[in-house]
Amino acid sequence: MTISKSAAIPGRNVVVVGTQWGDEGKGKLVDWLTESAQGVVRFQGGHNAGHTLVINGVKTALHLIPSGIMRPGVKCYVGNGVVLAVGKLLEEIGGLEAARVEVRSRLRVSEACPLILPFHAALDVAREAAKEKAGTAKIGTTGRGIGPAYEDKVARRALRVQDLKYPERFAAKLRELLAYYNTQLRALDARQVDWSLVPWLRDQPLSAFVVDGQVQFDPVHEQAMRHAEQLRPMIADVSRELNDAHRAGANLLFEGAQGTLLDIDHGTYPFVTSSNCVAGNAAAGSGVGPGLLHYVLGITKAYCTRVGGGPFPTELDWETEGTPGWHMATVGAEKGVTTGRARRCGWFDAALLKRSAQVNGLTGLCITKLDVLDGLNELQLCVGYELDGERVDILPMGADEIERCQPIYETLPGWSETSAGVTRYEDLPHNARRYLSRIEEVTGVPIHVISTSPDRDHTILLQHPFQ
Repeated sequence: MTISKSAAIPGRNVVVVGTQWGDEGKGKLVDWLTESAQGVVRFQGGHNAGHTLVINGVKTALHLIPSGIMRPGVKCYVGNGVVLAVGKLLEEIGGLEAARVEVRSRLRVSEACPLILPFHAALDVAREAAKEKAGTAKIGTTGRGIGPAYEDKVARRALRVQDLKYPERFAAKLRELLAYYNTQLRALDARQVDWSLVPWLRDQPLSAFVVDGQVQFDPVHEQAMRHAEQLRPMIADVSRELNDAHRAGANLLFEGAQGTLLDIDHGTYPFVTSSNCVAGNAAAGSGVGPGLLHYVLGITKAYCTRVGGGPFPTELDWETEGTPGWHMATVGAEKGVTTGRARRCGWFDAALLKRSAQVNGLTGLCITKLDVLDGLNELQLCVGYELDGERVDILPMGADEIERCQPIYETLPGWSETSAGVTRYEDLPHNARRYLSRIEEVTGVPIHVISTSPDRDHTILLQHPFQ
């Protein structure tokens, strides 16, 4: 067989995943790595995820659009694994356009994305309210409708982006879904919820769609049809476009949302999200073969945080002033991008990271927020647990066993010097380097990148994922 000398060399592709419970700082790293990429892909989750980028001192929050949108000329893709609230996507586009970022010509949305509609959010909120009323443990969802939308996908009843192209078909399927959802809302006594306090879009609460606890057809349908006209030029066969781009030599970056311990299969079930957050889902959630995933970068905070309910073995008292947990929460500005909820804080958990490395097949680590630990006299590093009288060195599966885990710590010296803004490894404080080396030893995963502040340029590169 003769190969044309003019044939393009296929690109190199990198997957970025969170290795903890989300909020690890993936957005900054995706934005930073996009300098070497021609396309960035979201492959799971919905607008329950959020990334904050700081570029030239200006904060930008993204929930659906891939972080690579901040780099001129980079194509951005929303893959079929994402559940899509079109109104939230259009809000995000509007915000970026107000900041003079060109979006519409560079954004491609899979026609296979399931849609999130107001009745999904209504059921999400009503379920959590019913649990609270009954005194049972809430999952701690964002109330955005992500879980119910994924339920529709698995049950093969979802309305998808492609349905927006066929108004009559869309209307018929919408009526069927509304009947199903309103039956559930009646059973949950959704009339008791004050829907005027539940947000849907920025200036539109769910009360615009809900009357006497029932979601109405006309306002949902009318809004969906308006949104469809704006979305139509961005709808694409994302799978085909990604494969074509790869063959043409483009480097692609696959951007995970949430974190491994929120994965529906591998996380602290049932206190998890509704999608697969692990690296393998980059293939299924975007329509490329797994052989096209060449490198997996695990994003890991230098300590641990978690939003919402569920077990957290190394959790500290993060509300009492002067404690290490309070230091992490305050210096690290630990509030969720999407909900504004306070993040629980705790020591770094290397046994947890072993589980993440195993299920993601991590090639290398990026340690973020190292600078937050500046000024702590000593650090505790969790290297395993006592579980029912036995020592284990990897996070168990499922919430019940994890709840019974007692962390086993090694004590390491802290540092008083600043690491903030450092861009060379040798310029880090000596004890900071010792801390990072011990993380590598315990987890068995090399550290390839270190982030020393939220700013794009404050990054130490030890090995480039695209090289």
